[in-house]
Amino acid sequence: MVPAAVSIQNWGWRHASRLAWALENVTLDIGPGERVLILGPSGAGKSTLLQALAGVLGGDDEGDTQGSLTVDGQDPAHQRGRSGLLLQDPDSQMILARVGDDVAFGCENLGVPREEIWVRVREALDAVGLDVPLDRSTQALSGGQKQRLALAGVIAMRPGLLLLDEPTANLDPVGVAEVRDAVGRVLDQTGATFVVIEHRVDTWLPLVDRVVVLGAGGAVIADGHPDVVLSERGAELSREGVWVPGHPPRVSLPAAQPAGVDLLDTRDLGTARVRGIPVGSPVTTNVRAGEVLAITGENGAGKSTLALTLAGLLRPEGGELRATAELNRGLGDSPIAWKSTQLLERIGTVFQDPEHQFLATTVRRELEVGPRALGLDPAEVDARVNDVLDRLGLSALDRAHPFTLSGGEKRRLSVATALVSRPSILVLDEPTFGQDAGTWARLVELIGALRAEGSAIITVSHDAEFVAALADRTLTLTAGSAEVAA
Repeated sequence: MVPAAVSIQNWGWRHASRLAWALENVTLDIGPGERVLILGPSGAGKSTLLQALAGVLGGDDEGDTQGSLTVDGQDPAHQRGRSGLLLQDPDSQMILARVGDDVAFGCENLGVPREEIWVRVREALDAVGLDVPLDRSTQALSGGQKQRLALAGVIAMRPGLLLLDEPTANLDPVGVAEVRDAVGRVLDQTGATFVVIEHRVDTWLPLVDRVVVLGAGGAVIADGHPDVVLSERGAELSREGVWVPGHPPRVSLPAAQPAGVDLLDTRDLGTARVRGIPVGSPVTTNVRAGEVLAITGENGAGKSTLALTLAGLLRPEGGELRATAELNRGLGDSPIAWKSTQLLERIGTVFQDPEHQFLATTVRRELEVGPRALGLDPAEVDARVNDVLDRLGLSALDRAHPFTLSGGEKRRLSVATALVSRPSILVLDEPTFGQDAGTWARLVELIGALRAEGSAIITVSHDAEFVAALADRTLTLTAGSAEVAA
């Protein structure tokens, strides 16, 4: 394998539906075999840049470009198989129904001989630590497992330019280390040029030899050796929203209040995505007003499945799930039996994948869906929408299409769609995914304020800082048990 060379000269890109340029006047050269970490605030255009390098950004009908961007001197769109891209959303990269076939798909398209493909498939799965049968359904995997699967598919193609967009965002701590180490082994073996986007710097510092920082306007504001950039400009970059070691974001939270009444109670609650196939262990716990319950644990332990069951979106597989009178308000004690409009004011849910809950063509219209379904008058709808737009830093994007937002912006919009209906319980699955230090702090403060106002928060998270900042209790799931701790 020959490592790729990248040249970017005064390059910029603007989506057809947006007035402002996502990136503008970017000039950057990456030599063969270099290992580069790209940092920057949410919305700075980091993912757009990686998509351009992979040749999948879209044609003239999707946006405007300026300047030049090449891989080995050619348009990346004409460099079939030269670049391998792992997207933020692993679901968008799953093609086939079985794990082995999905990993093999890229190799098949590159014309790799059949006998070599399956050697590569097994090596790639071993490298990312995904120990499942080759005929396992891709839809049966957890979010973290899907992320490993997508990475295995990229690695199996053995690209000269390896592009990773937040590859460890939904992984547990053990999985983060395994994937990083797997990437390190691949780079050592192949010498491939490497570009990775990650908000959390510490994970990738052992592997990279260069840091490039994009500012809020999409231009390069820092470029150099990691030690030099982070030590000499750490305070400045932290103010820009970059996660810099030694410069934690500042968070101001209202004083914690005693927990209120029970809203949900469970006893030996069993969960399942597919009826008859339990996920994880039975759970006995409760959900109380004015409290944050954090669900943590290893990938595949059933965290998201439990959250969706508590949210009334999956039927319990066994045991009991009871909504108390304070929550059900005359609807009966089984959330799965409630209508969607009845859930809106009682339990709001933010899915692990933000795009799974977008329905409208603009950010503002997306936020109007819930309040309108509740029959609120137009003035109240506007007031609520404007409030959450402001609180989550989305006001300038109110006319943008949700699918044109950055990963971090999509996550904040998904949180806003639940908040705008003002439910008694808010269920959040990985709410801090894709957030820079500034937007992370804003989300933490918002959730802290909701807790102080009496809302119950159920959050699934691998983000240790987030859990430490907010959790009143943790429910830790493993393959064989569930443990609650104050």
